Amino acid sequence: MGGERLVALDLVDTQLLAATPPVDLIETPEQLAQWWSLQEVRLPAGPVPDCAAVRRLRAAVRDVLDSHLAGELPSATSVDDINAAAAGAPQSLRMVAHGNGLQAATRWHPEYGGNAALASMARETIELMTDAERLATLRRCANPNCSMLFLAEHRRRQWCIGSRCGNRARVARHYEKTRQS
Repeated sequence: MGGERLVALDLVDTQLLAATPPVDLIETPEQLAQWWSLQEVRLPAGPVPDCAAVRRLRAAVRDVLDSHLAGELPSATSVDDINAAAAGAPQSLRMVAHGNGLQAATRWHPEYGGNAALASMARETIELMTDAERLATLRRCANPNCSMLFLAEHRRRQWCIGSRCGNRARVARHYEKTRQS
C-alpha cells in the first residue's frame, strides 16, 4: 500500500490483483484491524466496520476507478454502493478556531447510522471521480506485476512506488542491456 493521499486508493490497493492467485491484504478481521490502525489518523473516529462492508466498498471503488482507466462506464451497482456508503453517515461543515483564525472542518454524524470512515472513503471517491483535473492524474502502476493505483504528482510518474516497482523496472532494463552485449 503506497500511502496515497486518498485513503480510498490505499483501500483499493489492499487487493493485489497482479498476483496469482490474487492476494487480499484485508481478508481476515485481524488483517483489517491492522490496516485500519495504519489509516485511522486519516479517517473519522468510530468503530471499524465489518470485513464484508469494507470489501464491498473496495470492490465498488476498484470497479469505478478501473472503468475510468479503461474508458468505460462503471457498473450501476458499484456507483450505488459508493453512494450508499457516502450517504450512510451524514456530515456537516463547521468552523473551528485554529491558530489565529478559523478553518472549515467536517463533523460526521454516525449517530444517524452508517460508518463515518466508509462514508469518508466513498466521499473521496466521489470527489475524485467528479473532478476532471484530479481524475486526469489517476494512474495504474506501469509494472505489469503490480495492480496498484495512484494519483501522479507529476505527469512523468508511472510507478506506484519508484523505489520498488520503478527500481525493479530499471534493474530489469539494465540486466537486459548487459545480457545482450
